[in-house]
Amino acid sequence: MKVLILGGAGMIGQKLAHDITKNGLGDDPQPDMILHDIVEPSWTGAGRPELLTGNIAANETAVTLAAQKPDVIFFLAAIVSSDAEANFKAGWDVNARGAWNLLEALREQHKLSGKTYRPKVIFTSSLAVFSGPYPDAIDDNFHNNPQSSYGAQKSVVELLISDYSRKGYVDGLSIRLPTICVRPGKPNLAASSFYSGIIREPLNGQQAILPVPDTLRHWFASPQSAVGFLKYAVELDFNRLEGRRTLNLPGVSCTVADQIEALRQIAGNDVVKLIKPIHNPDIANIVMGWPRNFHPERAIKLGFRSDKDFANIIQSYIDTEMSDSR
Repeated sequence: MKVLILGGAGMIGQKLAHDITKNGLGDDPQPDMILHDIVEPSWTGAGRPELLTGNIAANETAVTLAAQKPDVIFFLAAIVSSDAEANFKAGWDVNARGAWNLLEALREQHKLSGKTYRPKVIFTSSLAVFSGPYPDAIDDNFHNNPQSSYGAQKSVVELLISDYSRKGYVDGLSIRLPTICVRPGKPNLAASSFYSGIIREPLNGQQAILPVPDTLRHWFASPQSAVGFLKYAVELDFNRLEGRRTLNLPGVSCTVADQIEALRQIAGNDVVKLIKPIHNPDIANIVMGWPRNFHPERAIKLGFRSDKDFANIIQSYIDTEMSDSR
């Protein structure tokens, strides 16, 4: 099996690649891997994946990658929410045009193969495809109505994946990930970055800014759950999707206050005191319109599983990211 990870330099791409190296993918204990990103992906440890750089928004990049004829493509590459809103053209070029270019290149490879080549494409979509007013919990029939460029771009790619799959050029699935938390490393330009920051920074003895009211509720999953989602999606029998090529994935619904209380229970009051509320209207205006709770019945029936609660998410971060430093 040959596996291509687009966005292979990112946090999820790196964790996914290392997990596949260690545990295999599907029935293949040691698939060939290609990690691709706009910057060269780093690599340490076992395995020797091919490391490639390029801009997925460039057609020649898509043609080159499709010519490798990967059996599985994880499409994780994206410009994040705040950046896509601030840089309109760049957001559409990377988040939508890049997917169009790749799917067209894969369609050409399908044709050249005598219509035998049909890779699995797992696309990471977003909760940003939705907007309110929301029910108490969004079910699988709630309609898309994005109110951001990022959400619109993700919605467009969902439709592309569905149509190219319907025509038989690829075998694709779009999975709408919860907000991934707690992310290791430094904050990024995503509007949701503070959700990880208010846990990660205090645990590491640093001050964190809370830019929104602590009553704000949101939908979360850990990085480990995200890797599990992606791997399970490859193993899933797509005939069970019954033609519906998008899924809302399971997660944990909680308020910021719930997050902070879970942190208090695990790490104590002194750690929580490092969180400083400083309202940021730009961030608040973006995230306060995001979904807060889901009832992802289809994904659960198909076998997708997430974290038990937010305390479990925090403990997962401590166990996987902080154990070496203690």
